[in-house]
Amino acid sequence: MKRPVVLYIAATLDGYIARENGEIDWLLNVEGEGDNGYSTFYETIDTVLIGKKTYDQTFELAEEFPYADKKCYVFTHSAQPPNPHVTFVNEDVAGFVQQLKVQEGSKIWIVGGADILDVLMKEKLVDEFIVAIAPVILGNGIPLFKPNNPEMKLTLKQAERMGQFVMLQYTRA
Repeated sequence: MKRPVVLYIAATLDGYIARENGEIDWLLNVEGEGDNGYSTFYETIDTVLIGKKTYDQTFELAEEFPYADKKCYVFTHSAQPPNPHVTFVNEDVAGFVQQLKVQEGSKIWIVGGADILDVLMKEKLVDEFIVAIAPVILGNGIPLFKPNNPEMKLTLKQAERMGQFVMLQYTRA
């Protein structure tokens, strides 16, 4: 059985994951419930996929690298100094993820960013979608899904209110 690739992310009601400049300040002002199910979700994964921009932004939001206990792959097009917590990857995202899916392990989390998600969406490699909808309308920004994705039928597994967020969980049908 193949390991599932999971998108676990917050988005605005109008479908943006960040402002045009990458800022997510709007997200920090939304009242949630506890950690909005993050700890429970985090226990189900053992691998994290991150783009270089999102990786860099992680250090603006956290004092220490938050995924040190997981196998973490950072996709980049430039050479990077070695890091004990991550493996830098400069190869085809879809091909790399297809290899990960057949290895032993548990779920694979797409932390971000939008470019990695777009590649995986177009190759139909995302198996689960857990989206926290925030009661915010930005009007513009970085969209959760870029244009021209293939049609994909989903099955709603759960919908839950967590404070002001609505958590929607879908699997591919």
